[in-house]
Parts: sequence; C-alpha cells; structure tokens
Amino acid sequence: MSPVRWLSAAEQQAWRSWIAVSTKLPEALSKDLERTHNITLTDYEILAHLSESEQQRMRMSELAAATLASRSKLSHQIARLEELGFVERANCGTDKRGQFATLTSAGQAKLIAAAKDHVTSVRAHLVDVLGKEFLEFGRLTQRISEHLVTDEAGELAKK
Repeated sequence: MSPVRWLSAAEQQAWRSWIAVSTKLPEALSKDLERTHNITLTDYEILAHLSESEQQRMRMSELAAATLASRSKLSHQIARLEELGFVERANCGTDKRGQFATLTSAGQAKLIAAAKDHVTSVRAHLVDVLGKEFLEFGRLTQRISEHLVTDEAGELAKK
C-alpha cells in the first residue's frame, strides 16, 4: 500500500473553497429562483431538460440521468411539478414499467418567465465573478465530470 499523499496547505485551502462553492452556489441559485418564481433550481433544471428534448418529453430514467438525480428523488420532484401543473406523467406504451415526463404549456410558461432571472443569477454568482477565467473553469470542471462518469456497475470509468 502506498503512503497517503496529504494535501499541502494551499491544496487544502483550494479543496475547502471548492467544497464551499459546490454547496453554496446551487443554494444561492435555488434561493434566487424560489424568491422570484417559487421554483427550485432542481425544478428549473427538470423543466429546462424537458423543454430541450424532442416533443418536450423524456423517459423518467433518461431525465434522472440528465439531471444527476436518483430515480426516487426525481419521482418526488415530478410529483411536485405535476401538482403545480408544470409536468404530466404518462406510461410508456411499449414498456409497461417505463414512464414519460412531459412539459405542459404552464411549465413552458414558467420556464420562460424564470429564464432571464436565472441567467442573471448565474452571471452574478459565477460568470461575472470569474470574468475571463469562467471558460477555463468550465474546461476544468468538464475534465472532472468526465473523470467521474460511472459505468453501469457504478464504478468509476477507467481512463
């Protein structure tokens, strides 16, 4: 077994900053959406993915993967969005276990109403804070995301 490579003081500071950002940024974006449009960041992401999909509908399993949510968490969110009239759930005709989530016209209207404020919030809390370094940040986080892709067994993909 190889010895542990402990973080240097600078690496520890960078790590703790990342933990704070990865927790606080989604909270701030969600809080802004809740205050202005009475939806969460998770709600917004679901509505956005549905709006971008063919026929504004997706299989629940695909939507869970796209939103990085567990199937049970997504099911709970979809039930909430159904109650608000933003999404409808339908059984899949070819697969008795499969279900679709479909964006309603009310959901599309909510997404359109929230989009400008959400983008303003993203700019205020992230893009404008980093300025020209934002694209480099995106490139670096994409590298991490690709590293963390899991296979069907749930193990990290081997690169």
